[in-house]
Amino acid sequence: MGVLGNRDFRRLWLADLASQFGSRIDVLAVPLLAVSTLGASVFEVSLLRTAETLPYLVLGLQVGAWCDRIRPRPLLIAADAGRAALIATVPVAALFGVLGLPQLLLVVLGVGILGVFFDIGHQTYVPRLVPREQLPEANARLQTNLSMAAVAGPGLAGLIVQALGAPTALAADAVSYVWSALWLRRVETPDVRPDPRPRRLLREIGEGLRVVRGNRILLAISAHGAVSSLFQSAHLAVVIVFLSRDIGLSAWAIGLLGTASLTGALTAGLTARRLGARIGQARALWRAGVLFGLAYQLYPFTGRGWALACYIAAGFFATYGVIVLNVFGMSFQQLVAPPELLGRVNSVTHTLILGVVPLGSLLGGALATAFGTRATLQIAAAGVLASAAILVCSPLRKLRDLNDVSAGPP
Repeated sequence: MGVLGNRDFRRLWLADLASQFGSRIDVLAVPLLAVSTLGASVFEVSLLRTAETLPYLVLGLQVGAWCDRIRPRPLLIAADAGRAALIATVPVAALFGVLGLPQLLLVVLGVGILGVFFDIGHQTYVPRLVPREQLPEANARLQTNLSMAAVAGPGLAGLIVQALGAPTALAADAVSYVWSALWLRRVETPDVRPDPRPRRLLREIGEGLRVVRGNRILLAISAHGAVSSLFQSAHLAVVIVFLSRDIGLSAWAIGLLGTASLTGALTAGLTARRLGARIGQARALWRAGVLFGLAYQLYPFTGRGWALACYIAAGFFATYGVIVLNVFGMSFQQLVAPPELLGRVNSVTHTLILGVVPLGSLLGGALATAFGTRATLQIAAAGVLASAAILVCSPLRKLRDLNDVSAGPP
């Protein structure tokens, strides 16, 4: 069974699976609720994406330092419970006919804040449950969860939205977070609190920054993630509106299209480790970045009828590339970062990659307002492809594997 033979990791894996499915429902249900029920404009929809990701820009570095001071498991449980409570207010408000865009924005912002704590704490927790040699397998298993949710989530969300409405889909999202918290409560590995010592927040953040800056490969991975994330978020801010209003697809059809296009993520989750063993982890990493950028060039050609195949093909190769990037990028980060600094290193990379998302969302909304959604998809595709040059020009090109690369200064 490999890493799944570890009972506590298996519980973490099941909690993550539930959370990933809920998040995928959220990705489709929130913009569809804003568009169909609240009559939101394309720029207002982009504001929702901005509100969800703005906490990474504002809080990411601080949360990393805090996560290195506290036990991660209670933090993860509290974040899940808080997200469930916030999301549950949306279907309740809709039931009584008082739901408005301001409430939806506040809920999305609150979920985003708790998501920062959960994501950084989650990646800090994995190395405490499995030995170092099993980290690539553990991360591949977690990325497979992401892949399965990416494949099944949009279709499930679209079906629920089509049949029962977007508020009901968000109620299912809230239940998924409760399910995740219950599995995390069953983890038995002792959750040791770090030794108390004098703390200075800015100094602690600086220690994490020096680890990332001091390792050229880790810096290249983070920089590529930041630039590609900027343009990917511009794409995501408008693509649901593009499919709904420009192409004329129903909620169910959008969900089904998303399911078909994201099968590449599931394929990558199942094959990434074997790919790394066959051609080398470093080669798999930078080539996945190139594949990711090339795949985005197909999105703007999406249209009615057979032209929908462009969206499916783009989604397959883009999600395959991003999962391979995630598996080997996160494994490398967990290997080179000193254990006592892992929370801060995670927060630095998360802040670089996700901190730009609200800027990209605003960029996408502004570009779509000025030039239209299809032109915005073209600009975003060009930016994602250009970001691959960061990996191609990095020391990764001269390596086959990542295991022997030394860490930067602690």
